[in-house]
Amino acid sequence: MSNPIIKIPLELDDEACQAPRLWGRWLSTPIGRYLKEWEQSELDAAVVDIFGYHAVQLGSLEINGLVANRMPHRWHILSCIDPMQTVVDRKLMPCDLFADSAALPFEAASLDLAVLPHTLELCQDPHATLREVERVLVPEGHLVITGMNPVSLWGWHQRRTALYQRFGWGRGKSGVVGQLIGYWRMRDWLRLLGFEVQVSRFGCWRPAVQNARWLSRFAWMDRWGSRWWPILGGAYMLVAVKRVPGVRLLGRSWKKAPSQVGRVIPATHRHHSKPVNSEGVAVKEARKKSFWIT
Repeated sequence: MSNPIIKIPLELDDEACQAPRLWGRWLSTPIGRYLKEWEQSELDAAVVDIFGYHAVQLGSLEINGLVANRMPHRWHILSCIDPMQTVVDRKLMPCDLFADSAALPFEAASLDLAVLPHTLELCQDPHATLREVERVLVPEGHLVITGMNPVSLWGWHQRRTALYQRFGWGRGKSGVVGQLIGYWRMRDWLRLLGFEVQVSRFGCWRPAVQNARWLSRFAWMDRWGSRWWPILGGAYMLVAVKRVPGVRLLGRSWKKAPSQVGRVIPATHRHHSKPVNSEGVAVKEARKKSFWIT
C-alpha cells in the first residue's frame, strides 16, 4: 500500500451528512468536550500497544484515535464531505480517504487496526459497516469501538429529548446525536462476526447538562461511578480481536513401520552328518562307548 491522498467523490444526500454535522456541533458543547477528553485518553491507551503496518479510522474528525499508534501507514476515512466542518491537524495522518464506510477501498485481510469512534451510531447501515470492517481486517486484527450507553443518564436524556421533539416541545434543545447502540447488543454483533472482546471500558458518569459550571460540580460522580455503578456510564469503549478458526491436528502423530523390502535374511544350512545340538552329541558318544564295551 502507498500513501497518496485519495479522494473518492461521493454523491450523498443531505440526510446522510446531517448526523455528522450535528455530531460536530454537539462535541463543541461543554458536555461534548467532556466526552471527547475521556474518549481521547481511552483511545490513546488502547491503540498504543497494537502493532502492525496499516491502520484506519472511520469518521469523527474531532477525535483522532490513531494519534498514539505507531503503525507506519494510517488512514482517516470520511463518509461525507462537509466544507463547514473543522479541519483537523493532519501531521499525524499520512493519508485521508473519502469513501463509503460500507464499501472500503481495501483488499480483504489487509488492515491490522480499525478505529470506529461513534461511527456505527452515525452511519445509515451499521450492520453493513461492521461486516465491511470484518472483511478488511487481517486474522488477529484489532477493532476499537466507542459508543453511547443507552442504559445511563445520557440515554435517558436522549429518549426524553426525542420524545419532546416528536410532540413539538423543546425544539431548541439538543440531545445526544445518533442512534444509540447498547453495550450488550454491540457484543452480540461482534460475536456473530467472529470477534472476541478483550477490553471493555465505561466512563462519563456525570449527567448530560450543558452548563459548564454545573458539569464541574458533578465531578464526584466520576470518582464513584467506576466503583459503584460502572455499567451506567454515559459512554463505553470496546477492543475486539478478529478470530479465524483453523485446522489443527490433535493427539499423537503415528509413525510408519519400517519397510521390510531389501532386508537380507540369512539362509539356514543343515548338516545331517553332524549333530545340531548337545543332545545329539551325547547320544553319539554313548553309542561309541557301548560299541567298545561289547
